[in-house]
Amino acid sequence: MSYLDKVVERRDAVKAEMDAVLEAVASENRTDLTAEETAKVDALVAESRTLDDKIEKLTAQATADAKAAEARSVVAEIATPKVGGFKVTKESRTYAPDSDSSFFKDAYNAQFKSDYAAQERLARHQREEEIERRDVGTAQFEGLVIPQYLTEFAATLARAGRPFADFATSKHTLPPAGMTLNISRMTTGSSTAVQVTQNDAVSETDVDDTLLTINVRTIAGQQDLSRQAIERGTGIDQFVAQDLIRSWQTTLDAQILNGAGTAGTMLGLRASSGNAITFTSTAPTVALLYPKLADAIQQIQTNAFVNPTHFVMHPRRLAFLLAAVDTTNRPLVVPAASGPTNSIGTGAGSVAYGNSGYQMMGLPIITDANIGTTYGTTTNQDEIYVVTAPECHLWEQPGSPFTLRYDATGAGNLTIKTVVYGYAAFTAGRYPLANSIISGTGLSAPTF
Repeated sequence: MSYLDKVVERRDAVKAEMDAVLEAVASENRTDLTAEETAKVDALVAESRTLDDKIEKLTAQATADAKAAEARSVVAEIATPKVGGFKVTKESRTYAPDSDSSFFKDAYNAQFKSDYAAQERLARHQREEEIERRDVGTAQFEGLVIPQYLTEFAATLARAGRPFADFATSKHTLPPAGMTLNISRMTTGSSTAVQVTQNDAVSETDVDDTLLTINVRTIAGQQDLSRQAIERGTGIDQFVAQDLIRSWQTTLDAQILNGAGTAGTMLGLRASSGNAITFTSTAPTVALLYPKLADAIQQIQTNAFVNPTHFVMHPRRLAFLLAAVDTTNRPLVVPAASGPTNSIGTGAGSVAYGNSGYQMMGLPIITDANIGTTYGTTTNQDEIYVVTAPECHLWEQPGSPFTLRYDATGAGNLTIKTVVYGYAAFTAGRYPLANSIISGTGLSAPTF
């Protein structure tokens, strides 16, 4: 070890002693040093300054010596004639194990002392690395570069959700007991008439009703998982349960739209005997569809004496409306309500699944991908529903769907069963004609 190395080593030891004294004071939550600590720190500071001066002088001398040696070698090379042949030599690396230079000491001196010689050695070392060292990437460290699995972004299966259930129904709490709900529905009403002559009998008609029975239906699903998957995996049970719940919600929405009321299914909107409007066309356009929308509204007002609240359609049908243009290629459905002239529909301008933000004839448009797209003899038709939300009644049990976990059913196989279930009931049958269903060949798959 050179004398300069020993001086640098002592300088590091002095700094370590000062740090130890100051850390002890800080650990005891003191702001003042004792007389003994003050004397020790003063002595160490004085010694540190003396050592810094020595390091600076020795470094300058070493730099001068190196430059002189380099100059002598150049002169000797010029003065000595070369006589044929050549000699292969090997120059040691700047920071070879047997070198007098220290990479860490040079790094310190180059940064804090502006040591020219240290800076030169570091630059030479960098050049050596670029020339002599092979580039190494992550492929050379397969055992250390660990794949990262972003479990918080794990994506369950895409589901259509429950737009109709959320936006266009009257929601109620399912009663705590029973598998049927019964509602009295008057089918023959009272009568009134003008009394022609005083003391004549006034009009009288006996009322009559029929019982509207609404079945409570069970929607459920299950998944078997190995205990190893749950105990050794990351969030697998919650991931699967989340998918089951999303599936449950989608099935509920599809049932209240499309259920036939048989074999455990709900009697959905489509099968509830609403006003039937047929849109027949082999070359459908929005202009041809528009009168059918008006007809659907007026039939509700004429037959049920209420005003409808929503259009419910498949996303592709809304796109069909948005894509339509007039004879001068201006869109028929445009943003900014009350702003455009002669438009058939308006909206916020951005299409969103569910509550689309668009409206026609004063009614908001709800988009729902649970609406079928295989109806009709051509099996490529969807339908448009004009609904009165207060007459689309949905009952759900509070907290549903419920998630159950059974450890014992497959205990012999280390299998754990996850079950999701819930009860619900729906009817659009109190006033069936408060809803209209538009169907027909004019609602075949649109092209864009």
